[in-house]
Amino acid sequence: MRKSGVLLPVTSLPSKYGIGCFSKSAYKFIDWLKGAGQSFWQILPLCPTSFGDSPYQSFSTFAINPYMISLKSLIEEKLLTKEECDKVDFGDDKKYVDYKKQYDNRFTLLKKAYKASDVLNDESYKKFVDENHFWLLDYSLFMALKYHFNQKKWNEWDYDIRIRKKEALEEYKIKLEDEINFWNFIQYKAYSQWYKLKEYANKSNVSIIGDMPIYVSFDSADVWVNPNLFELDENLLPINVAGCPPDGFSKKGQLWGNPLYNWEENEKTDFKWWMQRLKKSFEIYDALRIDHFRGFDEYYSIDFSKKDATEGKWRKAKGEELFKKVKHKLGDKNIIAEDLGFITDSVKELLKKCGFPGMKILQFAFDERDTGEANDYLPHNYPYLSVAYTGTHDNQTLYSWFKTISDSERKAVRDYLCDYYTPDEKINFPLISLIMRSNSYLCIVPIQDLLSLDDKARINIPSTTGENWRWRLEKNQLTQSLKEKIYNITKIYERI
Repeated sequence: MRKSGVLLPVTSLPSKYGIGCFSKSAYKFIDWLKGAGQSFWQILPLCPTSFGDSPYQSFSTFAINPYMISLKSLIEEKLLTKEECDKVDFGDDKKYVDYKKQYDNRFTLLKKAYKASDVLNDESYKKFVDENHFWLLDYSLFMALKYHFNQKKWNEWDYDIRIRKKEALEEYKIKLEDEINFWNFIQYKAYSQWYKLKEYANKSNVSIIGDMPIYVSFDSADVWVNPNLFELDENLLPINVAGCPPDGFSKKGQLWGNPLYNWEENEKTDFKWWMQRLKKSFEIYDALRIDHFRGFDEYYSIDFSKKDATEGKWRKAKGEELFKKVKHKLGDKNIIAEDLGFITDSVKELLKKCGFPGMKILQFAFDERDTGEANDYLPHNYPYLSVAYTGTHDNQTLYSWFKTISDSERKAVRDYLCDYYTPDEKINFPLISLIMRSNSYLCIVPIQDLLSLDDKARINIPSTTGENWRWRLEKNQLTQSLKEKIYNITKIYERI
């Protein structure tokens, strides 16, 4: 059965305290999705953000972003008061997140909630800690140490704890015990609130599509705890880092800076860390989009000393071995492979062997640049085993894209639609209808495209920092008339 859904980051939900979270707005959004006939809610990674506020650069691949904890829920639990929360300055711009104010103020409130709780005597908390011990205790110690060392990267900490010497670990666990318990408490609350929200979504017949970055941040608990799984030198610095080569979109390529995996070492461990990571992901989500799937076949390796991505080289990964292990240990899972960009025959072969659907982006279908893939992105060519998008979180909104493409590209769109009369500012729904009536088993539309918003609502511009991940939905934008319109188009194309 063909179905459809909406892409909206949790942090983009409307809420009172400056950032989208697991509050009543999230439950209302699920109700709205259900009423609009949508079966899926796709989100971005839930993990804590670090430099640049990107969910693709995190302190932990297992943890949930503390910003997403609903303060209103903590008020209802009497761990905080409304007055305490209301007097905090989270910014007065309802359209954009102020991450600095979140960073400066939210943890103070969460610390008050922790102090007001009796969490150490809570049996459900003890159960949570026990079930998540394989990542939680190291993560909480990592965060406690980051604050102890004034936010320095872990490779700049004192030598004994940097290399995780047993005596140093024991010493800091005692010294920072209360701080470690605080970070445990944060994850307990974040997970509890998320699981409650997910259960509500599933009971409403809405499934959650999560997002897993292929790489992790160097300054993370994952790398600190498992340096042998990454390409690090004797000083625990990256030898090579991740990125992608120059292309039509980026003349110098993209230098992501994430440490690369030591695939041979990962295979020697029977991919234990990967199994833990993916198993936890499928507890959190109903389906999982895996970012940069090409990197599981071949990955672009850039010398750590380089300032851009122009001189990297492609190297072979262990994706086939990994996903065989996933199927053997975890069974068949609902995985969506982000297979965008220049895709080689070997990547296509890996995708075929794994049986994962790839992604089709409507905006790529009319690009004049010779990518060799343009026809694959025309909706009449989408195979059933694919997920169709008007665009992703990295793309322009549909409205601004149509405004900024060339005249000849715009004509190609009109010719394909056989539509020469719909005003440019209303072209979003004729374009959405293209992927809705495609053969793809699933189509996902960013909320910005349903609302015909311009690039002021864009989520991310790759290779830039400072203004990304900030856009927020306003309460009055999800109207009854829009819900009915989406329901009708979904019904017409038999995706309900």
